[in-house]
Amino acid sequence: MPRRKPDSPEMIKVGAQTPVASQPVSEGELHDIVAKKARKERHENEAELKEQLASKSDLEQNAEPNDAPVAEQLAAEDVQQEEIAKEEPTNVIADKDNEERKVLLSVKNLDVKFHVRGRILTAIRGISLDIYEGESIAIVGESGSGKSVFTKTFAGMLDSNGFIDRGEIVFNDQELADTVAKPTSFDKKVLDWVLTFLNKASLLEHGANTYREILELKADRKHKIALSDEEEETIEKQIAEAKFQLTEAINYRMTLTRKDKEQLADANARIKRFKAELKKAEKDKKDALKEHKKEFLADKEYHVQYSNKLAELNARYKEEIKGELKEEQKQRNEVLGKEIYLSCARYNFFARMKIIIKLLASLRTALKLGVDLNDEETRNKVFDNAVFRVKFLDGTTETSLHGVCVLNLAKVKYAKDWQKIRGSRIATVFQDPMTSLNPIITIGKQITSIITMHQNCSEIEARAKAIDLMNKVGIPNAENRFDDYPFQYSGGMRQRIVIAIALSCQPKILICDEPTTALDVTIQAQILRLIKDLQKEFGYTIVFITHDLGVVANIAERVAVLYAGQIVELGKVEEVFYDPRHPYTWALLSSLPQLAQKNTKLYSITGTPPSLYNKIVGDPFAPRNPYCLKIDTLVEPPMFKVTETHFAKTWLLDPRSPKIEKPDIIKSIHEKLTEAFNI
Repeated sequence: MPRRKPDSPEMIKVGAQTPVASQPVSEGELHDIVAKKARKERHENEAELKEQLASKSDLEQNAEPNDAPVAEQLAAEDVQQEEIAKEEPTNVIADKDNEERKVLLSVKNLDVKFHVRGRILTAIRGISLDIYEGESIAIVGESGSGKSVFTKTFAGMLDSNGFIDRGEIVFNDQELADTVAKPTSFDKKVLDWVLTFLNKASLLEHGANTYREILELKADRKHKIALSDEEEETIEKQIAEAKFQLTEAINYRMTLTRKDKEQLADANARIKRFKAELKKAEKDKKDALKEHKKEFLADKEYHVQYSNKLAELNARYKEEIKGELKEEQKQRNEVLGKEIYLSCARYNFFARMKIIIKLLASLRTALKLGVDLNDEETRNKVFDNAVFRVKFLDGTTETSLHGVCVLNLAKVKYAKDWQKIRGSRIATVFQDPMTSLNPIITIGKQITSIITMHQNCSEIEARAKAIDLMNKVGIPNAENRFDDYPFQYSGGMRQRIVIAIALSCQPKILICDEPTTALDVTIQAQILRLIKDLQKEFGYTIVFITHDLGVVANIAERVAVLYAGQIVELGKVEEVFYDPRHPYTWALLSSLPQLAQKNTKLYSITGTPPSLYNKIVGDPFAPRNPYCLKIDTLVEPPMFKVTETHFAKTWLLDPRSPKIEKPDIIKSIHEKLTEAFNI
């Protein structure tokens, strides 16, 4: 095969079309969806009835003993719950004051997990948030609440053991909108081959209903051989626990030395015990499966019926897929072929062919199952298995093809795509400048290398831009200090250089990950003022991560309060400070030193955040919440709307809950904060 380097068109705007929430669906998952459908329908009515009864029982127990009128209301007014549900925001929390602003980044139902010592830690749990162009939004919370992990997903900087399990992060940028690609002569041959493949695969659509019946029949047989869901869950829990304990014991033994004889003996004994438990759990599973299979094989009548039914379906399927293609299928396939090329045209030859093969396999599976590829959402899901989809708009293979891509950052898999986003579109200022700067490369070289990488300019032009940036961030005598090394700068000046590097490509979003924590108080104020002043000139959006509420009061327009990987309150800065509604926000504000009075103990939040290894039932703040209701321990609260711009995730906002006043210490918070933070 000839090696020819095709044109690599620029990736241009993401999000010109309204993006739809999409998750990639693999071939196995598509099969599972079809296979599980029948079993799900059989239990649907029974499950719905049980849920209604359980829900009513839980809600009736919600109130404390002295809240009898509330309990009566819960039992009598079932319709009220439906009204509350209608008032709740949908997937993304909207802000009417920002409706005229463009949504720059839209996060929907985001879950982020990490593999840690053989277990899964869920760091981000179902976050949905719109970030607007030109705004300043602060993300606050205790250490470990998920602030940094949340923003790292924007720039693809998760650690190697982290992954996005669910959700989407749609980035909209006008300059990354249109994709234009001019096919070479070899590309045209590839497109012809792709079209031939799609036309042949489209014949399988005619037998989709029969194929689904075959899958359902096979899945039913597989289900009969396998363990029941309850047995499977019990045994898998035992295996997972034994593996975790074994890993912990081995890690502990590695920390010991030869002198720790008693501890070594104890660790070895524990390792031996956990190995035995793991072996026993795996043997129990194997024996249970063997017994199930033995019982299944004894059912001769079922096997005869299964064989006859499968033979009948296979014969019918072969007849159905012998038909002719419809004109609509041919036209759809022509568009699909162009979208396949547009979606992978920016990659080199080998990466492009690899993606095309993966896409064709995914499309063939979808066609075989009768998936409606004319539906935009469905087509996005199928493409997401390999690459984000570029929607074809116009053009021909003889001239050039023109399309629009919807860039879901949660699905970006290739380094070349991140190079066009990270730095040039989304930049980060980290907490410690020395972790961002190379100590053996001059300051000027570190700035110009970023400029030349992302912008088409010469070294001389890059130097001029770098000196101009150094002047803007407040470096005195910038031209003479251009060739200095990082150790020759003070901490505040190094942080200014990091800001200059972040702004060197004029990003749309500037993530500030606690950029003032390592600096003294006077320098902190200067850096904050610098970031805000430069925002007016460059027009970037600030996403500020901090646990310092004083910083929030001075820099942010909106505040998102995070706890245990969830947004528990969101609103304008004055709403969250002066009218907080979530008990966790009350606790954060109450712990401000500026609110403490003479001869009184500084308020602190009791307890610790919940373990994110385990499934959290109810409100995650419930164990630490002095205002906890019984329902907080049973059911996760929805996001209630306080105003058009203010939302909080707490059952205290349910109209049926007992009325609880916020703590006295924050009732007159306005005057104290105005004086303390000079708001």
